Amino acid sequence: MSRSFTAFAPGRVNLIGEHTDYTGGLVFPMALDLGITIKGTTGGGRVVARSSNQSTDIDVAIPVQDLSAVDSWGRFLVSAANQSGNTDGFEVDIDSNLPAGGTGLSTSTALTAAALLALSDEGDRVEMAKLARESEMAATGVQIGLMDQLSSLCGVAGSALLIDCHELTIDPVPVPDGLEILIIHSGQQREIAESAYSTRRDACFAAEKLIGPLRLADLDAVESLTDPVMKMRVRHVVGDNHRVRAMADAFRANDIDAASEILDAGHRSYADDFEASTPKIEELIVHLNNQPGIHAARLTGGGFGGSLVAFAEPGTDPNVDTWWARAVPSDGAHITWD
Repeated sequence: MSRSFTAFAPGRVNLIGEHTDYTGGLVFPMALDLGITIKGTTGGGRVVARSSNQSTDIDVAIPVQDLSAVDSWGRFLVSAANQSGNTDGFEVDIDSNLPAGGTGLSTSTALTAAALLALSDEGDRVEMAKLARESEMAATGVQIGLMDQLSSLCGVAGSALLIDCHELTIDPVPVPDGLEILIIHSGQQREIAESAYSTRRDACFAAEKLIGPLRLADLDAVESLTDPVMKMRVRHVVGDNHRVRAMADAFRANDIDAASEILDAGHRSYADDFEASTPKIEELIVHLNNQPGIHAARLTGGGFGGSLVAFAEPGTDPNVDTWWARAVPSDGAHITWD
């Protein structure tokens, strides 16, 4: 039986903890009040979709065996249908108030999560996040962690989320009073399948065979690594696990200065040890850090382009010529049935 629905799933901004999730480490993201809305009806045995920021439409019978035959943005919808096992399908119109693609704000996760709300029985959100991850990996061919999916599906208004990606626990931590969080697009798009994301991930997995789980490692263990490039990559990941706990503590203490110092240290580690930044991003970081009202800024997301996150005084407008927004921590994805 056909049913009408409206589903919304937020993007996310990660405050600290990059490339820690797929090794079961700690992350500190928050769901945004910006995201993707899909509205339509179930049924028909097809995925039919129109998007306000895409020039092509999707119209395919499901299940689809060869996702490469589907336009790139539509793969996330079709993969969600495949993974959910739902052959009823849907016809939807899609709208987004996030910039299209390459933002580092989990646009693809928001699209996947919104689709799964309509295609699968809504139940345990952690289990749905696992399904969303499997769906995205099938769509992109890239092995990813669980941070984005947990953030979008389990967001808490007013709070960042301290997520343990091994235990799959989520601890909401309120954003300090007097702290405004900004997200600024670098003007440099990124595509995870075309970036160096996979090589960084592989280095982390190789290191775990030598020193054990990175989520449990300390910096002394990192120094025992003999490969200099591997040591740099792992030093960032282990350091960010510690920085996540420190930033959560700073938020709880309403210590904006300490949180800003951690944000700055996180960027330097991400840029220098993980080498996930670019010259254009480094120029923008310097530009932002020299502006009145901005405490610190860093690259957020998978790296190699996308967006920056900045800690600022309330009311601060960054002097940039790219898209930016005030990041408001929101509830997670939701659906209403008509």
